[in-house]
Amino acid sequence: MNFLETINVVKHYSGHLALDSVSISVPGQKIFGLLGPNGSGKTTLLRIINRITAPDSGEILFLGRPSRHSDIFRIGYLPEERGLYRKMKSGDQAVYLARLKGLTARDATARLRTLFRRFDLLPAWNKTPEELSKGIQQKLQFIITVVHEPELLIFDEPFSGFDPLNTELLKNEILRLREEGKTIIFSTHNMPSVDEICDETAFLNRSKIVLSGSVESIRNRFRQHIFRLTTTTPLSASPSVCEILSQQPLHSTYLSRVRKNPSISSSEFLTLLIRNNSLLSFEEEFPSMHDIFIQTVS
Repeated sequence: MNFLETINVVKHYSGHLALDSVSISVPGQKIFGLLGPNGSGKTTLLRIINRITAPDSGEILFLGRPSRHSDIFRIGYLPEERGLYRKMKSGDQAVYLARLKGLTARDATARLRTLFRRFDLLPAWNKTPEELSKGIQQKLQFIITVVHEPELLIFDEPFSGFDPLNTELLKNEILRLREEGKTIIFSTHNMPSVDEICDETAFLNRSKIVLSGSVESIRNRFRQHIFRLTTTTPLSASPSVCEILSQQPLHSTYLSRVRKNPSISSSEFLTLLIRNNSLLSFEEEFPSMHDIFIQTVS
């Protein structure tokens, strides 16, 4: 069963159509990438799922039944626009916000101490956000988002402003949450991270869903039948088998990039290559989600 579904969701703002019959299906215990250029409607959809605003029409289904107000306690939401009380001590406000999600002060403090320690933030417990760097503030907001252990986590541009080291830390934490059985909606402009961690994805463009499915099926759909080959001698292949796009010597071998004839299966292609070449490696080159994104929304 899908953990969350939106069915034909429509939303207008002052004559602007923000969402136009948007339907997505988010499977349980998976990472779902919600992608799209600025102004495509991603944040509006996330706010509707969180019941911050309501759709003009359409349905939100939570575990197969209509969403209700109590579901917000089962959701953790990290918005793109961060919001912390700048003059309130970090530990105090983390406990306060965790209590708003239903935790007792004792449980909130215990869980937060563990998370602060994991993210190396204990020195920030008695400091206010205005005393902390932007990266530390973002770690703090991430901790506040996950502390009540919600079943559904929604991250809107979670890597914004992070250096590569902290981006990797957060990425591994998101993967750990999936392994714990959490369902995650992940909205980002960081396309390499989509290739690395997303199981399913949907592309929003101009208020509509223009592409959706598993990352694997989408990459297969956009495949160009391009292969990278390593041989001991210059590649020998008939034009009816493949087009040689590039070839270069590499130490005692040759590295070639070719486009297979689409009418030939990959196994048949490999058999034909082996017949005339001493093949050391054979790998298909799939398009990245970045390339597919650019091609889809252009």
